[in-house]
Amino acid sequence: MFYLNMNAIMAITGMVVVLMLTRWWPNNKRVLTLLFSLFFLLLFSKKLLLFYAVYTLLNYLGFVYLCRTKLWRKAAFLFAIGANIAAVFFGVRFFIMGIFHNPLFDAIIYLGLIYNVLKVIDAYYFAYFFEKEGLVPLLDYSNYILFIPTFTSGPILKFRDFMADSKKPYQVDSALFADSIKRIILGLFKKIVLVTWMTGIFNQVLGHDLYTHQSLFLMVWFYALIYFDFSGYSDIAIGFGRLMGYTMPENFKRPFLSPTLTQYWRNWHATLGDFFRDHIFMFFSRKTPSRLTAACLSVLIMVLIGLWHGFTWLYLVWGLYHGILLAMENLFQLSIVNKKKVSKAYFYTRCLVTQVLVTLAVIIYSPDHQAVLRIYRGLLNFPSF
Repeated sequence: MFYLNMNAIMAITGMVVVLMLTRWWPNNKRVLTLLFSLFFLLLFSKKLLLFYAVYTLLNYLGFVYLCRTKLWRKAAFLFAIGANIAAVFFGVRFFIMGIFHNPLFDAIIYLGLIYNVLKVIDAYYFAYFFEKEGLVPLLDYSNYILFIPTFTSGPILKFRDFMADSKKPYQVDSALFADSIKRIILGLFKKIVLVTWMTGIFNQVLGHDLYTHQSLFLMVWFYALIYFDFSGYSDIAIGFGRLMGYTMPENFKRPFLSPTLTQYWRNWHATLGDFFRDHIFMFFSRKTPSRLTAACLSVLIMVLIGLWHGFTWLYLVWGLYHGILLAMENLFQLSIVNKKKVSKAYFYTRCLVTQVLVTLAVIIYSPDHQAVLRIYRGLLNFPSF
């Protein structure tokens, strides 16, 4: 992860300084940002730069084809998306799981291809639905795919929004500068101080025999840990992205005050949830869906999000768990609670219930699946007094 490397932090900071010094040039952020991204990847790994040069060019050719052609458009659209999904699930994911080995993949593990493929898919959707009106230069398309602040872990940028920002001159006023610096410092504090300290405690408790109370503690503690981890990275990415002249979407919108799971998934890792909702609903149900259709799509979306996190049965179960709960909210019309129209007691009770439901499954995010199973078994290991 780039933001745990001080050289990477200094390089991105230097790029911000260069952009500020060249703000008189109308195209400074379009040209200089791409040059910076290419040199950054080159210094990180020559193999990585080569991979992304080929990957970006191939997808841009597909993007241009979808924008311009009337022939076999839908087939080309589905093939392009399917090929990119296959590259993630059967390439990167299987490599990480140790199912196969290939020297071409050694750097891809660390670069977050699973995030960038979502941006590629969003661009294909834009090309498919907007045709010639959606065509953009290779310069801007490459900037979108290779944008360093969000390269490895998001937030996931929308193609339309990024292209709109590309047309605007570089502008960072004093208020935006101060707010962005604060976000970066806050993010670094979360990542370097809080996450490191909390990980140590988590591993210490995990090293002992687990009883019900220890397992409950680990589930709650891990939930807080991944919040600081994910939101810390987002804070840094948002801060640097805005300093480089682009609007960065918020990824965490007070998720702990979500009274339903439907609202929770609009507030926790919001750009990921937005991506899957927008593209799945757009593909399967462009009209307002019925409650039953929305419920079925909720299950599908959460299963896909689960498998996107990891191609394992635990993530499949996690997706089914959240999907079924969201489906029930849809079917029983419990998906939205308006804080202004209900009592405080009811609102906060619903928030508490939502957090309990999330906490019961959040430990699956742990990369150590044996530890996950130990924690769940510990829930049923009641201490004797």
